[in-house]
Amino acid sequence: MTMPLKLGIPKGSLQNATFALFKRSGWTINVNDRSYFPEINDESIECAICRAQEMSRYVENGTLDAGLTGKDWIAENDSDVHVAEDLIYSKVSARPARWVLAVPYDSPIKTLEDLEGKKIATELVQFTKRYFESRNITVKVAFSWGATEAKVVSGLADAIVEVTETGSTIKAHGLRIIHELMQTNTQLIVNRSAWEDPQKREKVEQIALLLKGALLGEKLVGIKMNVPQEKLAQVVDLLPSLNAPTVASLYQSDWFSVETVVGTNVVRDLIPELLKQGAEGIIEYPLNKVI
Repeated sequence: MTMPLKLGIPKGSLQNATFALFKRSGWTINVNDRSYFPEINDESIECAICRAQEMSRYVENGTLDAGLTGKDWIAENDSDVHVAEDLIYSKVSARPARWVLAVPYDSPIKTLEDLEGKKIATELVQFTKRYFESRNITVKVAFSWGATEAKVVSGLADAIVEVTETGSTIKAHGLRIIHELMQTNTQLIVNRSAWEDPQKREKVEQIALLLKGALLGEKLVGIKMNVPQEKLAQVVDLLPSLNAPTVASLYQSDWFSVETVVGTNVVRDLIPELLKQGAEGIIEYPLNKVI
């Protein structure tokens, strides 16, 4: 690549999760607390750190070729960028977050229409305004920088639009969710001109492929076991697999080695069943990437 790909890494809550994801994908990113330009073990990439809320603006205007940010902030900035890949991960879990409308538990407000003429506090100001305007509901939307739940609890707003993954924090503040505005997740976005550059596009596609493979690898594990011939069919019948399990005969033996990939959500129940059906020497191992 004649010019390095200028890649934006989100600062703040997503930063450490992003570094860890790149590490599993094969890139090591080292950052000095006083520097906004981390080092990466790839001469064809130059990294810069900026706030996720601003990332799509810098990608759109070409300051950055590509970057990782939330679908929500792309919508908030109404940015014209190419989305190369959806990457569902966060600082807490591997599921999409939600922007929801919440009110005090004892509030008479039940629907969006009940907010006519009311005040809403949120960090997602422009998207919230457009959302209500599209439904012909007049509201006042005020910017809130942090501690948004406290705004409605203290009476500074009638409702809030806030991001949540589980809803537990909102409930803990004595609020109830009455509407979901959008689901959001991290996206790898690209400047449209950079996407038309064959070399930069190839690099972005490589990054997207390996990051997605690392995320899939988190959800799967490999298992390997030894099975006697007379128990082989019933053990194999138990095994979920990406394709078919690998079965190989052991040297000068009527035993077989069986290996496959299964979901992390099923392996804890699967292993005891495999033992019951005659499998022995079961090994479970993590997967770095699954492509």
